[in-house]
Amino acid sequence: MRRKVVLTGYGCVSGLGVGLAATWRRMAIGEGAIRRLADEPATEAPARRIDGPAAWVDVDACRKALAAEDLRPMGQLDPLSLYALTAALEAVEAAGLRGHASLARRTAILVGCGSGGNATIDQAFERLYARRLGKVHPQTIPASMMSAPASHLAMLFGSHGPTFAISSACASSAHALGEAMHMIRAGRVDVALAGGSEACLTPGSWVAWNSVGVMADDTCRPFSRDRRGMVLGEGAAMVVLESEEHAKARGARVLGELAGYGSTSDAADMTAPDLNGIEAAIRMAHEDAGIAPEEPALVSTHGTGTRLNDPVEAAALQAVYGSALPRHTVIATKSAHGHLIGATAAMEFVIGMEALARGLAPPVLGYLGTDPQCDLPLALAPTPIDNGVLVSNSFAFGGLNAVLVGRRSA
Repeated sequence: MRRKVVLTGYGCVSGLGVGLAATWRRMAIGEGAIRRLADEPATEAPARRIDGPAAWVDVDACRKALAAEDLRPMGQLDPLSLYALTAALEAVEAAGLRGHASLARRTAILVGCGSGGNATIDQAFERLYARRLGKVHPQTIPASMMSAPASHLAMLFGSHGPTFAISSACASSAHALGEAMHMIRAGRVDVALAGGSEACLTPGSWVAWNSVGVMADDTCRPFSRDRRGMVLGEGAAMVVLESEEHAKARGARVLGELAGYGSTSDAADMTAPDLNGIEAAIRMAHEDAGIAPEEPALVSTHGTGTRLNDPVEAAALQAVYGSALPRHTVIATKSAHGHLIGATAAMEFVIGMEALARGLAPPVLGYLGTDPQCDLPLALAPTPIDNGVLVSNSFAFGGLNAVLVGRRSA
């Protein structure tokens, strides 16, 4: 009999704020973080040169949240690690696990990341190519590598268990949560700290994303007519998962359950989504959770606001849920916090679980009217819900799909 995996702590950082309380307060009233600011001091990149809509993180607030911690052994911290540390500290303290013996050996740390420490890389390239200094900071590599946040978390909490990064573009942190769930089910660990972090609002990243042709010049409008594309954000979200036995033994407050996980590869195209792969991942997650598609759920969509992705995701939802689709409530939180790339799945999962706990679906922002190709039961205003199930979708470039199913705590 497989072990039940419960959720005991959440932490998050995004343009909406630092901490779950600040994030939920703005989400619940339909207030978004996307805005247009040139030279916003969100990271220490030498020159921002970003003139478009984005969702920036308050870096000073992150530093303040970590002010009491000794971060000196970690060396140079890219915002990528700073965000992960802030979110993880909140999650671990919310779970009441700080200093617990199981953190030392029986805890896994899995952090999803799509692109590594962009600010550190931009700084290095600016020194090399713009200032022609011929050398870069000696901690450029350890500060910018994708596994840096995971290592920094292990240092912060004194954890010697399995610790590594997972990189699958925009599905990274969904894969991190799902694989952490399997590690606990298999008995390899009792606790996992899993989620994702991304700090991609730098000139190099911005120009690269613009070249793909998927960026909006106004705002993110998931499933709406006249949508113009995605909007970048940055931040982190971390979740504490435990076996039910471990959580009960230490008297932890259980927030919910990670009940199901589906993961597929389209094996078709690097940028275009495939209906069959997405549909298969959703069905797999339901089957793993033992929850029928007909059971009313809060569906947190990938919902990028791009012209191509939204109709394919809508078609997959229609195929899986059929006539039961109107029983579900559909949200798209990227319209508020932007696309956090490797961190976005964990952010959406945390917000979705908080929505279940609060009995309120946050509204989809920026909506201009129905697109016949994206006909879904969207929450267009703060919507009371009585659903006990969350289905959280994440789909990535390269055709990598991951879907999580959560249950509200009884």
